[in-house]
Amino acid sequence: MNARRTDLLELTPEALIALANAGFVKRAQKDVAEGNLPAIEEGEDGAIRATYADGHSTVLAPNSTLRDASCTCPASGLCRHRVTLVLAYQAQAQAHPESEPADDSGPWSPSHFAATMAETIPASTLAQAMKLAAAQPLVKLIAWQEAAPVPGARLPMCNVRFFSRSSLTHARCDCKEGSGCAHVVLAVWAFEQAEKKSPGFAEASVTLANAQAGGAPAAARLFDTQAAATLLERTHALALQVWLDGSSQPMLALEARFEEVFALAARLGWCWIGESLHGMKDLMLAQHARSSRFDPTMLLSALAGLHARLAAAVLVDGQAAAGELPEVPASQLLGIGVKGEVALDHLRLVSLGAQLWADDEAEGALLVFADPDTLAVTVIDRSWPKPKAGEPGMAIKSRRIAGQPVERLAASQVVTNGARRRANGALEIAAGARQTNVLPLSPRAWDDLMAPLRQASAVGLRDYLLNAVPDFARPLQAIEHMHIVPVARVGEWEWNAARQTLSAWIEVGGAGERLLLRKHHNPAAPHAIDALASALSGESGAPTAVSGTVTLEAGLVVIEPFAVLTEQRAVVPDVETAASRGLAPVMLLHEPPALVELVNQGHALLARWMRQGLRHQAAGALQEAAELAAALERNGLAAAAGLLRETVTLMQAPEKQPLPGKLATLYLLLAEVARSA
Repeated sequence: MNARRTDLLELTPEALIALANAGFVKRAQKDVAEGNLPAIEEGEDGAIRATYADGHSTVLAPNSTLRDASCTCPASGLCRHRVTLVLAYQAQAQAHPESEPADDSGPWSPSHFAATMAETIPASTLAQAMKLAAAQPLVKLIAWQEAAPVPGARLPMCNVRFFSRSSLTHARCDCKEGSGCAHVVLAVWAFEQAEKKSPGFAEASVTLANAQAGGAPAAARLFDTQAAATLLERTHALALQVWLDGSSQPMLALEARFEEVFALAARLGWCWIGESLHGMKDLMLAQHARSSRFDPTMLLSALAGLHARLAAAVLVDGQAAAGELPEVPASQLLGIGVKGEVALDHLRLVSLGAQLWADDEAEGALLVFADPDTLAVTVIDRSWPKPKAGEPGMAIKSRRIAGQPVERLAASQVVTNGARRRANGALEIAAGARQTNVLPLSPRAWDDLMAPLRQASAVGLRDYLLNAVPDFARPLQAIEHMHIVPVARVGEWEWNAARQTLSAWIEVGGAGERLLLRKHHNPAAPHAIDALASALSGESGAPTAVSGTVTLEAGLVVIEPFAVLTEQRAVVPDVETAASRGLAPVMLLHEPPALVELVNQGHALLARWMRQGLRHQAAGALQEAAELAAALERNGLAAAAGLLRETVTLMQAPEKQPLPGKLATLYLLLAEVARSA
């Protein structure tokens, strides 16, 4: 057999799973392994016909996706016959080689498709791509690598993967169209642009040049408009009022300011600024509602991040006007051109765990998932009103999302055709049973997840975090720094009753590498600490991996666990029911370095000022700040000490406009010291 359809020979089982689904691929692999092969005919035009023993026949024409193939079976969409056709064609070509197979094991780039897209892509799709490119989207590229031979592109709202080096037809996008869409064209253009600038790159972030959009003229400075200037002024005024009067002030006093900046951000199309402002307001509402999910550091970070994002955008906007090409343009820092929501095609998700929360008026669940094909992390964040006094209550884990109890969904694999994703990664899944299937999370469910989501060592994870772009310079996400690490052994662990915290040393990889696992008691999940302790003790088999949000403390990796995989099952502490158990007493498992303690004092001081308001600080608070500044200077942190002293001076001065900028810079500087000290 002289196989001419090299594009079909290039499709691996992993590619077929992405282009179809795992069930069809496994069934087709079983048929092929048992010798139940259809009769294969290859036409002169390259069309492949497969005739099956059950009487059905399937035809896959050249330049057609599996979904476009015709089949006589009653299935309304994809079917096993279409997938079996590809595997049978590969098996027949392997059994009867009549020519030297092409060498498809070396590096390649999707950029070579650019020369033929004018002939292979419809003019309407190219026109749509040019319109999208005019917004100069930032595209993150992952090139072919021997360990990961599928090139990919991450656009602001979707992900594209290239499964065939000889045909663009098998490029897969996770938008509703699935393939042949404008996003595929943008991805090819991005690879072409990156190859010209940095041939042989492994990873790159590319801002699509205006040349791709038909030679459109360079855009005017974004901050030259009156609307932009007004938004900067009003956002600064909002931050100043929060700092002066405190985040504890009645929200009614801030409502008009918030509504004004929301409207301005929406009118300008500055998606990440709008999302940042909404996040800041939500945190303040959580504080007022005494929510278990509120953390003063999160609000400090939101205030500082908003200021830093706007300041960085102003800086690079000026650089672009001066003829320089910044690495990240202002449009990407601001989120210009980012769609608010996009419908997704066939989506496979693997749970990374969940966190429950509650406050005075509502309760909810944050469920985290990973897409194994793109490694994108998404969340489902849902809340419900608390039952009133006398009304029957329901446990949060028994509440339903997409027709499934939270406790089941939190430890599951999900396959759905009814998902919509917001710009920040938040996901909504339709409740229809025909659109969504839920399977239990197996002990090996995370094996297919790769770097950077899954890290093999503590050192590798630490280096990745240290080299990562600052949060304020990246697209805003509903959850940040979510990672998976393997567990070689659980070391010493303790329960600190004073801090209501369970801590444990986790050995990761070889050479004695370890990280610190730390979970705080959550009133919304009363059994979580006991469930985590049981999992660490090996009651469900030895722990093999843990997922959670990761931070650095003086170079030490600290993970807050969302889920633990053991040899027997997945344990999601917040939704588990566990018997109360005795916990190890305090043994001073980890003592932070002196610099980290100083940073913690600084953050605690800023959090108190933010909560109470700078106007309401007495002489004792100013004296405390002066003493902390002296301590910072004695320990070599002269810049932080200087900023703190300048802040105290401004607090007593009639002109207080520079305060938000000084406080944001101080917070970010202290946070960086804590990370890398």
